[in-house]
Amino acid sequence: MPVPCSTHCGKNAVLKRPKTGCALCKECFFVAFETEVHDTIVKGQLFREGQHVAIGASGGKDSTVLAYVLRTLNVRYNYGLQLTLLSIDEGITGYRDDSLEMVKKNRDEYGLPLKILSYKDLYGWTMDAIVQEVGRRSNCTYCGVFRRGALERGAALLKADVIATGHNADDMAETVIMNIMRGDVARLHRCCDTITKDTSQQSSDSPSSSNDGLDIPRVKPLRYCYEKEIVLYAHYAKLPYFSTECTFSPLAYRGHARTYLKDLERLRPSVIMDIIHSGEFLQVGVVQQLPSRGHCKRCGQISSAAGGICKACLLLDSLNQGKPKVSLESDSANLDDTQEISGATNPEEIKTLTGSKSTPINNELPTNKIGRVKPHGIDW
Repeated sequence: MPVPCSTHCGKNAVLKRPKTGCALCKECFFVAFETEVHDTIVKGQLFREGQHVAIGASGGKDSTVLAYVLRTLNVRYNYGLQLTLLSIDEGITGYRDDSLEMVKKNRDEYGLPLKILSYKDLYGWTMDAIVQEVGRRSNCTYCGVFRRGALERGAALLKADVIATGHNADDMAETVIMNIMRGDVARLHRCCDTITKDTSQQSSDSPSSSNDGLDIPRVKPLRYCYEKEIVLYAHYAKLPYFSTECTFSPLAYRGHARTYLKDLERLRPSVIMDIIHSGEFLQVGVVQQLPSRGHCKRCGQISSAAGGICKACLLLDSLNQGKPKVSLESDSANLDDTQEISGATNPEEIKTLTGSKSTPINNELPTNKIGRVKPHGIDW
């Protein structure tokens, strides 16, 4: 027997929302989903009118729905945003090359400009080559660090003010669980921030403070959207997306948190939002301070590493020197190099000290020199 839509619109429901349990027709589900994203943008003050937003686009369900919804809301509510798709080609044969074709289709269908950067151009390595060196157990460490740097460089190249990523509610809850499992109090304290930004050098209440040298803020408009509902939205809106999992991701540490979360969700469907809200309102008596952030002495990107050399450059050195087993959690493996490098003042001196034989990060692409724009509310 057909179930009527919970909004009493007169139509029959086609789905039951995993998030709320409400039975909705297709049209009412679209309205509910898009309104929730709009509320997240407004209440979190994610954007300011006139800003240039770089949308991290991978061709997957999250980034596809993010681009479509942001474009829709930008017109509906007159945000006044300039939207651009930004994709990173990690060089994973049979995965990223196929997903980029989907991104190009989204570019043509949505009428949004697209910029693609590759690991090969930036670092001289592809993920296929990196995996051959480091194996499948630690490759996600390299990819995560390199991808973050590539996104920031791409956004700087586009002169973007904000980077919008497709992280959903499941991703947010998994991050909280991972930080608990690692005992990482400092990151647990900030992992649910509405806007990822550097608070060590500027107060959020000081709009007149200088933004010189700070990294580009990142926002997550889908932070309260369940992964299941994103899939349902893409299905009913007939949005094509690339659904194959990364070839190298099955052994990633995040997979353990995801499995644990799914087990909890079967027992308590609201657990995802419960974990996110717990992270948002968490108060820690004594918080371990994250290292102060500055610019990498070699590539100019934002870095919090001791000695002034960012993790991307250290990892790149390890690959170029044939020593890929570098620990990101401890400085002990690179203590001597870091101490020596800390006194260096220019890239050539650093290159001499590290003994790097290969080309460093491609600095032909602009380093992150654009000023950070403190997000304010949009004038609706």
